[in-house]
Amino acid sequence: MSPRPSFASTPPLLDRSRPQTLIPFLLLIRFVCLAALFVVELIAVSVTLDTQALDGRSPFLAAIGDFGPHLLQALVVFASVFTAFGYVRARRELARISGEMSPISAGWYYLAAHVAAMCAFAALSAHLFGSARGPLDDAIAVLWIATGVVAIAAAAFFFVPPRSLRDLLRNTGSAWIYAAAAACATPVFALTGKHLWQPATAATFHLAKFFLWPFVSTVTADPSARILGTPKFSVRIAPSCSGLEGMGLMLVFGALWLAFFHRDFRFPRALLLIPVGMGLIFLLNAVRIAALIMIGNAGAGNIALGGFHSQAGWIVFNLLALAMASLASRIPWLSSRPQSGVVARRTIDNPTAAYLLPFLAILAAAMISTAASGGFEWLYPLRFVAAAVALWVFRRSYSRLDWRFGWIAPLIGGMVFLLWIALDRLTGIPDRSAMPSALAAWPSAPRTAWLACRTLAAVITVPIAEELAFRGYLLRRLISPDFESVGFERWTWLAVIGSSILFGLMHGDRWIAGTAAGILYAAAQKGRGRIGDAVAAHGITNALIAVWVLWGGHWSFW
Repeated sequence: MSPRPSFASTPPLLDRSRPQTLIPFLLLIRFVCLAALFVVELIAVSVTLDTQALDGRSPFLAAIGDFGPHLLQALVVFASVFTAFGYVRARRELARISGEMSPISAGWYYLAAHVAAMCAFAALSAHLFGSARGPLDDAIAVLWIATGVVAIAAAAFFFVPPRSLRDLLRNTGSAWIYAAAAACATPVFALTGKHLWQPATAATFHLAKFFLWPFVSTVTADPSARILGTPKFSVRIAPSCSGLEGMGLMLVFGALWLAFFHRDFRFPRALLLIPVGMGLIFLLNAVRIAALIMIGNAGAGNIALGGFHSQAGWIVFNLLALAMASLASRIPWLSSRPQSGVVARRTIDNPTAAYLLPFLAILAAAMISTAASGGFEWLYPLRFVAAAVALWVFRRSYSRLDWRFGWIAPLIGGMVFLLWIALDRLTGIPDRSAMPSALAAWPSAPRTAWLACRTLAAVITVPIAEELAFRGYLLRRLISPDFESVGFERWTWLAVIGSSILFGLMHGDRWIAGTAAGILYAAAQKGRGRIGDAVAAHGITNALIAVWVLWGGHWSFW
């Protein structure tokens, strides 16, 4: 048995003398927990309360019913915009605030106040949205709103103390102004946009028809019913597919981007980016509908109405927004930045990228493969290829890590596998499930190739990419902003639990098993301070699951 290596003898992954990206992960974890709490409670409120119950009541109650959902949308937009632009504005200060929060104990009295306010909110909701009516309904409504505000404030103060919040607002500068502007604009666009649905839908219909006719021999079109397609496949273009939502998102993104980075652009010419972005997203929405019809006409209707319909819109918006943000500053006619001939340092020199890009490559490939799928993800091998390419790009960086593993790795890998099976049976998931019908219908050769890629991804690329991201980077980053100075054997409960919860949430309805697996993989890494132990344990778990699926017929695990 080799002696336990000291961290002093462990070379860093990359040169720490280079500037590092400071990410306030402690603060991020607290905001994620706060957001998760709000999401759960908002879902419960949305399911149990119907604003139509306020129709025909007093003008004040009717206004709550009409504008309440828009107010919630505005709050969500405010939180999202403030988080994004506040991070860009005060990245280093946020890291400092995050570090100063670590010794602060949780204010449990704020949690108690939140629970009490939510109980009062629930009791008032039962009366306000019930069938009973009384002269005090307006007063009860005011008290109902007040308890909701108290509940929100108490939850926020529990996760982020008031002192830290004040420091946060002071250092993020004018980010709250842009967030408030976006929040106020959201209900305005939602209300005024109702009058634009019909003309926008008609324009999208004719544009999609124009993009479609060069590629199909016969186009069937019914303008009155907004039905467009071919004799084999057609769709009805609903108002929600008119492209207005994408235009609104691009308007908000473009306006806030230019306002926040106004020093980097030449005005007023830079304002042209907003109508250009809105026009492009509207055109691309029509292209998306034409592509959807062509996919369905080619005989892949399940793909057209499945993954492509649900994913293509978001993919187009994300790509266009990314292109707009990255290219605009490189156009001298628009940008006020001095244009130098110095080539930026390659991404391969970024220590954070070396740990995160393989995992992000898997996520990006998953989005693309899901969009091209119907009920079965036939492009899953794309995930394996994307991760393999990213790992190959950073291969020199990984050569400095300790990939050895000992007997503890297979032991923990087997424990996680048994835990996974046991929790599935406790939750009532069927013991056996059939192979997906689409895969079973394939000829033997392509089916075998797909299963081989699926197995290789599960056993090799996925464990390496996920352990680099969650145990190699995130766990250590939760301990110190300079994560490369943290040995792989270091352990704090906040870092282990925080990284494991995020790892578990990535596994959907099996998040409990995923969280437990993350803790056990972290324990494997801690034993000798080697990432190889965590990767090997993860790979053995996935290998056992692959055997369980292929030879045991438990296809629900895949």
